[in-house]
Amino acid sequence: MAARGRRRPSQSDVARLAGVSQTTVSLVLSGNKSGICLAETTRRRVLAAAQTLGYAPDPVATRLALARNNILGLYTFTATFPTGVEHSYYPSLAGVEAEAAAQGQDVLLFTGSSGTGQDILRRVRVADGCLFLGRHVPEDQLAVLLAEDYPFVHIGRRDELDGRIPYVGADYVSAAAEVVHGLHALGHRHFRYVRERDEAPSSADRELGVRRAAAAIGADHDGLVHRADAAGITPGLLASWLAAGVTALVTEETDTGAVFTALSRALDTLGADCPGAVSLALLGAPPVTGWRDRRISGFTVPRQEMSRAAVRLLVDLVTGADHPPHQHLLPCPPRTGDTTGPAPHR
Repeated sequence: MAARGRRRPSQSDVARLAGVSQTTVSLVLSGNKSGICLAETTRRRVLAAAQTLGYAPDPVATRLALARNNILGLYTFTATFPTGVEHSYYPSLAGVEAEAAAQGQDVLLFTGSSGTGQDILRRVRVADGCLFLGRHVPEDQLAVLLAEDYPFVHIGRRDELDGRIPYVGADYVSAAAEVVHGLHALGHRHFRYVRERDEAPSSADRELGVRRAAAAIGADHDGLVHRADAAGITPGLLASWLAAGVTALVTEETDTGAVFTALSRALDTLGADCPGAVSLALLGAPPVTGWRDRRISGFTVPRQEMSRAAVRLLVDLVTGADHPPHQHLLPCPPRTGDTTGPAPHR
């Protein structure tokens, strides 16, 4: 018969060895947060007994006492969880995992494929708090979580629900404006900003930054913003822009990268020299397929940093730490590439 392992020392064992009550042991080992008066000799006797016995708190009991599991949820509003390294969400997931480990938290993954509506509310409560990730959010479900003070943080800026959603996002407005100012410094005066028809705060912020910069530099506003899906970006459309004097194209990063891909293919079809005939800047990371091994100019979204900051904010909300404000924007570093250059003389 196998020998039974040694029993883990308990607080009652510490109490017997120190000659005090178990309540006193609990007070001393918890740091006496209630401020009850204890003699210093008693405190030292309890700590010495705990050290002698090799006492360590039971992690399960500790979690139950705190009414927490040390589990953070991560919910993406996608049918399948984006685990491929080529997916734009992958750096976000890597950041969550790294920071959760650093904070001593486990991560429980949820996806949008196994239910919607009230099912979301039911499932995420398995975790102490939840991180949400996705281009669109279900406002009614998040409103319930807000009303019930359930801790959650969205990775990416959200302006729904009267701006009450806690988030860590990217400062797309400033970064987009900086890209346009950089093109202006290269002599560009006639731009096209191409964005998808889809609505999302990240897209709206990028457009706002482009419009602000264009207004500040006095750029031509005629047709500045063009909204289309990928099928609407044709070589003929691009040729008409070039004929009208457009020298710089700016577009947004999205989950699919469809518009950027359509623009780059239209440039190839026309045989247009980039950046000799027209410059191209991307507000975010290019699709994993890239474009003819080109280094695409624009800016980088700090996805890992956003996710790590979101985990830290969520832990603070779960533990009740005083951590105002609950909304943060991180700067987007510029990305130097070979797709932008001086404006051509026409």
